[in-house]
Amino acid sequence: MADASRSSTLIGTLDRHVAVASSFVEPRNVGVWLPPEYDPSPGRRYATIYAHDGQNLFEPPNAFGGVDWGLDATLSCLIRQGQVRQTIVVGIWNTAERWREYMPQKPLEGPTRSADRDRFAEQNGGQPLSDGYLRFIVEELKPWIDANYPTLPGRESTYLIGSSMGGLISLYALCEYPHRFGAAACLSTHWPAGEGLMIDYLRHALPAPGVHRIYFDYGTETLDAGYEVWQRQADQIMRTAGYRTGVDWITSKFVGAEHSERAWRDRLHLPLRFLLQPSMTPEPM
Repeated sequence: MADASRSSTLIGTLDRHVAVASSFVEPRNVGVWLPPEYDPSPGRRYATIYAHDGQNLFEPPNAFGGVDWGLDATLSCLIRQGQVRQTIVVGIWNTAERWREYMPQKPLEGPTRSADRDRFAEQNGGQPLSDGYLRFIVEELKPWIDANYPTLPGRESTYLIGSSMGGLISLYALCEYPHRFGAAACLSTHWPAGEGLMIDYLRHALPAPGVHRIYFDYGTETLDAGYEVWQRQADQIMRTAGYRTGVDWITSKFVGAEHSERAWRDRLHLPLRFLLQPSMTPEPM
């Protein structure tokens, strides 16, 4: 890992790790956000959110379209009000291979998916790289974070969040590594990717309810306008699997909301509350 430099322009502290190397994917920047109340002394431990498209979270100059999520402001406020747990955010920047890294890989595997694989490769310059991307997070990044920050490293305190394709890869990570992640927030999940193959994958890969929680949402304008038909199918899979709405699963529809950083910023407090419920029993240190 590169040495961290600190920013004093945000609420809380942002440790910047530049060009983090990996054996599985190309290097990328990683920002680790620490809340204003952060205390690294022995006995203090924090939940952790791994967030995709990390450049969009905190700083407008780095964010797509110049609008960030304002995650530092929203999460700081929720922590101060006692609505969520004390939490560290690991913002993983995307790269030029975003589509290939965020497209779930296993739904495109198998002899019956050859045409889908060929079409994806033709449109995106190669086959999906998401299994390698998840290995980077699980085998390289998370162990380093747990060794260098005072985290609660177990599944019960480790979460995922992302929007659009970032929502898709968050769900895929939860399904592939249910022993590592306890919950995922998927904002404006881009179900149409891969011709909706993630829906079929969910039928057999969805982790057990009760010990896992999943948040979905979608708007009704721009790109989000095409999501409801897919989301309804996913919701039926959740019900069949035994997920209880409002308990270990939420799907929210936002009428008039578009597919944008600004829209996700406006409703970010909702998935954060669901992921970081203070009533969740923390794991022992």
